[in-house]
Amino acid sequence: MCDQPTKQVAKCQRILLLSLVSVLLFILTAGRFESNERAKAALSPQGTVYYVAPTGDDSNLGTVAQPWRTIQKAANTLSAGDTVYIRAGTYHERVVPQNSGSAGNTITYAAYPGETATIDGSGITLPDDLAGLFDISNKSYIRVSGLRVINAGPHDNNTAILVLNSGYIVVENNHTDNTISSGIGVWASDHITVAGNTIERACIRIWQECLSVAETIWFEVKNNEVSNCHEEGICVKDNSSHGKVYGNLVHHVQAVGIYLDSWNRHTHDIEVFQNIVHDNENDGFALASEEGGTLESIYIYNNIGYHNKYNALNISINGTAPHHPISDVQVINNTFYDNGWAGGVGGILVDNPEAQNVIVRDNIVSQNLYFQILVTRGVPTQSVTIDYNLIDGYRGNVNEGETRGSSYVEGDPLFVNAAGADYHLRENSPAIDAGSAAGAPSDDFDGRSRPLDGNGDGNAAYDIGAYETPFYSEHVYLPLVLR
Repeated sequence: MCDQPTKQVAKCQRILLLSLVSVLLFILTAGRFESNERAKAALSPQGTVYYVAPTGDDSNLGTVAQPWRTIQKAANTLSAGDTVYIRAGTYHERVVPQNSGSAGNTITYAAYPGETATIDGSGITLPDDLAGLFDISNKSYIRVSGLRVINAGPHDNNTAILVLNSGYIVVENNHTDNTISSGIGVWASDHITVAGNTIERACIRIWQECLSVAETIWFEVKNNEVSNCHEEGICVKDNSSHGKVYGNLVHHVQAVGIYLDSWNRHTHDIEVFQNIVHDNENDGFALASEEGGTLESIYIYNNIGYHNKYNALNISINGTAPHHPISDVQVINNTFYDNGWAGGVGGILVDNPEAQNVIVRDNIVSQNLYFQILVTRGVPTQSVTIDYNLIDGYRGNVNEGETRGSSYVEGDPLFVNAAGADYHLRENSPAIDAGSAAGAPSDDFDGRSRPLDGNGDGNAAYDIGAYETPFYSEHVYLPLVLR
């Protein structure tokens, strides 16, 4: 019990904290075990199980003892509920599933557990069209899991994994590398999950984006890593809606990290949260209506953007159309640090004079090069609400539209370790309990509930930035568990 004299309170708090850490470590360990079991269950076949191996023969029975030689043999054979396990090795072929699954009876293509199965497009000429090395077109209820898919080309729209005119598709835990266009491309589809994939060296021909979602509704793009690519890292565009982009890591791409672009059609109801975007050679996050389609109902929250070449976030006028309609955008509880190393750029930029009902609230904008928050002259003041942000490094570029907004906090946010990219707050940070409840998400980047009593005054209040800070006598941060 911690009802002891005051001099012993700190000791009791430390004991409670160590107990809490032990419990959390147990929960995390148990969670990983349960996640592994769930992963196995997710791949548990409902129908017949087949096998493919480099030593097999397509005239075999497709059993573990008599595997087929090609994945396409499986793609010609599998029916609803069936699974094919692909053994370690390299397969020089294009794979085009011929059959759909059904609700509760997904068709699964999976690498054999613990083995690396590579589909290598070297020497394969894909159609000169929107085409994938693993190509899911006009199908439903298919899962592709754990494959390595490389060297897709040679034409501008050739991708490693393509989902086209399809529904209820899961693309998970795959690794794509060296593709002329997207590593993963999703077009004109619905109910799509793209999760846990690694995408490298995509868009070699600078065409489409590294992970593209277009004309698609009801989708999730989560927990992917995109790096070392030649175009935008993750792009949602062109009549897509009702989607979530979260838990992704995007770094060292040669364009915008995460890009929402309506192009010339209505694109709406998209949430972007809990992403880390850093060291990209353009904006960290950007919104656009390049060819005049309306982009609206966008909620960007609990993200971290640091050391991107241009702005942390840009509500832009990109494109050649005469009008760029964007409306109903919320930018809330993000942490943006040290962006704008190209010069003349910086934190949050509202650059689109047609943008309507933009809210910039509860963000930490710290030590971005040329400004922290800037609303370009010509953007109507009634269109933008800026309040309750922490401003660290106001540059005074008033004539260009730099602003602190209202109800702001100014000063060093006191990150735990900015040099080490740890943007949790120290216990005496001025961002703690200084935010607004209006529009705030129900939890923070770590999944911790908002609000908490961060300064120990007995009143739970909202913090500014991506992290909500609990009140401890000593702050202990557990290592980030990759989701």
